[in-house]
Amino acid sequence: MMFGKIVVGLDGSEQSERALRLACDLAGKYGSDLHLVHTPQPHTVAFAMGAVSGYHMATTMPSREQVDQAGEKIFDAARAIVKEMGQTVTQTHMQMGDPGDHIIASAKEVGADLIVTGRRGLGSVGSLLQGSTTQRVNHLAECACLSVI
Repeated sequence: MMFGKIVVGLDGSEQSERALRLACDLAGKYGSDLHLVHTPQPHTVAFAMGAVSGYHMATTMPSREQVDQAGEKIFDAARAIVKEMGQTVTQTHMQMGDPGDHIIASAKEVGADLIVTGRRGLGSVGSLLQGSTTQRVNHLAECACLSVI
């Protein structure tokens, strides 16, 4: 099978939603398993918790409870998109740390054939972070990578 297992990196941004929709489309064509990966960062947690104005200014990590709540919000939104597109989520992976490293580790763990990420993510800081995440994933991945504009 061409893409048996697809890993999708999520940060709650429109870019990552587009990446997820494309991954769902491919999963429909190839009967792929979908693995969703989210690595909480201060700005993604603030964004998911609704602190939209000035969320890119968040620099300190919120509490573990806030991180978990924000991660579940991002996964819930993703699950709704996956369901709407007629697919199912095989597994979700949430871990603290560097998003690029976490995506790569998750892809290795599940034996992914494809990693899909948005080229840019949230806000001014986010676009730099997500951009560097995508570059890191493309550089280190042991499978095909697709970065979605």
